[in-house]
Order: sequence, then C-alpha cells, then structure tokens
Amino acid sequence: MSTAARFIDVHVLQSVPLANLNRDDTNSVKTVQYGNTMRTRVSSQSWKRALRGSFEEGMGEAALRTRRIGERVARLLVEEREWPRELAERAGAHLAAASSIKFEVAKDGKETLDNKVLTNAMVYVPESAVVELADLAQEHRAALEAAKDIKKSSDKSVLPKERVEAVLRSRNGVINLFGRMLAEVDDAGVDGAVQVAHALTTHATDVELDYFSAVDDVTALWKDSTGSGHMGHAELSAGTFYRYATLDLRDLARNTQGSDATLRELSHGFLRAFVLSLPQAKKNSTAAHTIPDLVHLSVRTDRPLSYAAAFESPVVAAREGGFAGPSRETLAGYARAANTMLGTASILNAGWTSLETKDLAGLGTRHDAFDDLIAAALDAALAAPQEPSA
Repeated sequence: MSTAARFIDVHVLQSVPLANLNRDDTNSVKTVQYGNTMRTRVSSQSWKRALRGSFEEGMGEAALRTRRIGERVARLLVEEREWPRELAERAGAHLAAASSIKFEVAKDGKETLDNKVLTNAMVYVPESAVVELADLAQEHRAALEAAKDIKKSSDKSVLPKERVEAVLRSRNGVINLFGRMLAEVDDAGVDGAVQVAHALTTHATDVELDYFSAVDDVTALWKDSTGSGHMGHAELSAGTFYRYATLDLRDLARNTQGSDATLRELSHGFLRAFVLSLPQAKKNSTAAHTIPDLVHLSVRTDRPLSYAAAFESPVVAAREGGFAGPSRETLAGYARAANTMLGTASILNAGWTSLETKDLAGLGTRHDAFDDLIAAALDAALAAPQEPSA
C-alpha cells in the first residue's frame, strides 16, 4: 500500500425506538454506567456479528465459524456427491480429527455412526473450505472405506494432517477484515484490521418492562374459561446510540497482500456494512429497522480517535423533545474541540452525511449520500502520498 493513510474512523449516531437489540444471559437489556449515568449498551460482539453478516451478503462471500466442520462436510458428501451416509459420517469425523485441534466425540444416544466429532476450538474458514475438504475426502475415499470409525479422542485420522491444516489456514476478505483466533494450527491466526466499540446511548436511559399475554384461540372461541394462554414480560429500551469503529488500512493491506483495488473493495464493503447493519434480536416483536441520523468519516495518518468522550456528560433532550438533534450538535462540537487541540495535520479527509438539514461545522465536507461519503474517504485514503517539494 503506497498511501500515507493509516486509519479510517467511522462515527455513527442512530436513534432506535423501543427494542432490545442485544440481551444478556437473563434476557435483560445490556447497560453501562458512563458519566455516572445509566446508558443502554449494545456489545461490540453483537453488532460485529450483524456487521459481518451484512458484509458477507454485500460482498457475496461468506465465512464459517463452527466446531462442527466435519458434520458440515459429511452433509455435503451425502447431499451433493451421493456418498453413503455411513461413509460420509466417517469421512467427516476423520476430517475433524485430522488437524492439531483437539476433538471430542459427542454421543447422541443412538448408534455409533451417529456420534458427532466436534473440534474443541471453533474453526473459522471461508465457506469454500467445505468444498476443499470434501475434495480431500474424495481423493482419499479408498482409505476412508478401509478405515475404522473415530470413537474416542485418542483415535487417529487416516487423512493427511498437513493438507487439512492448509485448508484451515485459508482465508477470504471476511477473515482478512475481522481476523481469526486459531492458536492450535500454526500460522492460522489473523490479526483483524477492524476494531469495533460497544455502542451506547448518548443520554440516560431507563429500561421498560413490557407485559404481554397470548390468547388461546380455542378458549376465545368456545368461551368456556377465562384468562390467557400465556403471560410474560420483556425488557426493552429506546435511545440515540453513538457507534464507532476504525479500519486499520495497513493491517488490511498486510492481510490481503493485494492491490489498492482489493483494499478499496474490502474497505468500501466494510464501511457500508457498518453504516447499515443492525442486530436482529427480537426483530419480530420490535421491528426497530432505523437508519443512522448521522455518519462521519475521518481518514487519519496517526491514530484512531473515538468521540465517545463527547457523551461522558449525558445529552439533554431538546426543548421540543428528542435526543438526536442535541447528539449531533454535541458530536460536532467535540470534533471541533479535538481537532483544535490535536491539530488537523494528520487528517487527510473528513466528511459527513446526515438527516440533519443544518450545517455541522467541524465534521468536514457534507455529502448527500452514504456512498458519496465513503467514496470521498477512500479516494483520500488510497491516494499516493505527495512527494515533498524541492
């Protein structure tokens, strides 16, 4: 990568109506105490999963994270290559047992052949790796037909370890962006080029308890008893969220070892997916499908810069109500102050787009559309550095 750019920071303000985008282990709204004020929170893991799904759909490529890689290959062998089920399951088990990753045999109470061989660590591979592993099984079909079933964790696979691990090391754009932790296989780890913060509301929030009941249709028709068929409650909250992520272009260039065209394609896909993604928890009962109120991109040469501290003092609603407008003003004001204190020499490009009709000084050039904003940021980020004048 010949550009001087290092990071692309993406800042998003997004208002979400009554919802629970990310629940904890008790189905409660996740929160955080910030600025001595309770805020609603959506974990980075939750939003990153939604982001990854949106990215995969937009780019037309997918990655697979699973302990059940052997079962996945076995199903392909049965459904697409017409292998006998017994042999396909044996092949899947031997594939799962063939790498340096420890495995376990999970019995399901049926016949031995239904035992599931699970890797102790989750493998994270391109979806295409399933076909590659199936091809490997096809190549060694005779050895698998003569082999014994994997029945315990000390059993050895008849498949070549080095070739299975070569497939487990494979990667695509998704993995190059988001990284991969797989310490059990040498050189399989990938340092992610993306950092995603927990989203939190810019203002204080309360958790609402939504009591609900379900009618038994037969009881309602016959009218032979009273009461509901089911009762329960759910925790929900609403608010304007500040979301932040940063893309390390040098890390992405190192991971891809590709051209500027590859960098641009992956960066554009990531930025667009981050802007438009939304966790889907309780979507059928809340349908909180909003878009951002504001998106601000900053291309930097020095270090990432989150604006979360802008909201350490919680935003107060406008006189006419609403937190989105004051949140936009607060974000722009913090950006102006931060850029005044740090200087702007390290900022190659700054821009924004918003539902707001007023100008917001401090956020750079205004653009009408997300894609125009992203294109301008990438043009600046991937431009060759200027040679110093003589």
